[in-house]
Amino acid sequence: MNRNISIYEAIGGAEVLRSIVESFYPKVKEHPLLGPLFPEDIDPVIDRQFQFLTQFFGGPTLYSDAHGHPMMRARHLPFPVTPERAMAWLDCMRRALEEMNIDAELRKIILDRLSGPAHHFINTTE
Repeated sequence: MNRNISIYEAIGGAEVLRSIVESFYPKVKEHPLLGPLFPEDIDPVIDRQFQFLTQFFGGPTLYSDAHGHPMMRARHLPFPVTPERAMAWLDCMRRALEEMNIDAELRKIILDRLSGPAHHFINTTE
């Protein structure tokens, strides 16, 4: 990946990122550890995730513009995030990136970038 461009630009911008998020959430909903944590109507979650990842990967500040500072750890505190759930979340993202044919080097960069927050949100071992 060209180090002078953002992850957002490297994946192809908004359209590709939206497709990744839309591929990701059915995997989350089907996962036995993750699905129960999410609401039946997943569309608002998809929208917020798209906004957040756009900003997180170096695109426009959609999330902050709509919701204020991300404060992602605080926003995840009401949910029991275990090490197993963090790994399951990352695996669902890995599968979505593969499904969207994201280049292997770029997939690794994306998963490495998401790994820090995923593990930072862990708030219980049970």
